[in-house]
Amino acid sequence: MELIHAGKIREVFADGDDILLVASDKVSVYDVVLPTPIPGKGKILTQLSLWWFDQLADLVPNHVISATDVPPQWAGRAIRCQRLAMLPVECIARGYLAGLGLASYLSSGAVSGVPMPAGLSEGSRLPEPVFTPTTKATTGHDEFMTYEDVVTELGSQTAADVRRLTLEIYRRGAEIAAERGIIIADTKVEFGRAADGSIVLADELLTPDSSRFWAAGEWAPGGPQRYLDKQFLRDWSAAITDWDRQAPGPEIPAEIVAATRARYVEVYERITGGPWLD
Repeated sequence: MELIHAGKIREVFADGDDILLVASDKVSVYDVVLPTPIPGKGKILTQLSLWWFDQLADLVPNHVISATDVPPQWAGRAIRCQRLAMLPVECIARGYLAGLGLASYLSSGAVSGVPMPAGLSEGSRLPEPVFTPTTKATTGHDEFMTYEDVVTELGSQTAADVRRLTLEIYRRGAEIAAERGIIIADTKVEFGRAADGSIVLADELLTPDSSRFWAAGEWAPGGPQRYLDKQFLRDWSAAITDWDRQAPGPEIPAEIVAATRARYVEVYERITGGPWLD
């Protein structure tokens, strides 16, 4: 096998005609990988993604070939996948106002060029889910794109297809999660093209690293929510006044590691309905 890409959290290996996507326990905030891992995180992300891929298989094909035909040292945290030509756009759907979407709204009244109603605040539910894509930066931060930017990048038909699919994935995922007492405030998905030119869903899906999860019973617009995702760790790191957001980043205290892991496990168990068995 050949290592063909080492990301912040995942490594991608070539294995014949397939690739192996291997998730680690590392965690990143503000594009910096912190020195302290979250035990079991790679397995939780992988297993939750697999659960969602099954739930949404009728909406769009996905890249999964096998979750078991992987080297034993990576069992539980690796997926054997199709090779795809990845599309150079981060496809994001938002149903609630938070994070960079909130910052954009407060400064311009719009997100990715999509005007929003006046009077919204942090945690507000949007009138309907919106497609708010970003660039896929290899260095630095991703930047918001308008839909017209996506058309320029991908062409009108592909842009329309990924917008439709992103919103369908979000709506279906949000509906399933709501039945389990979880709000999906927003999510990021990635697509690639298979050898026959078809669009295929790839990477991770509706995980605490790629989505904002809130407890529905505790939701109250007008301020921060109780995050059940990586935002909890972002908020902890943002309070460290002597960190300049450059590598290597601060060590994560044991109690914050435990609290972060507990949130990931809670999301997995509430969404899938089964216990987390590490």
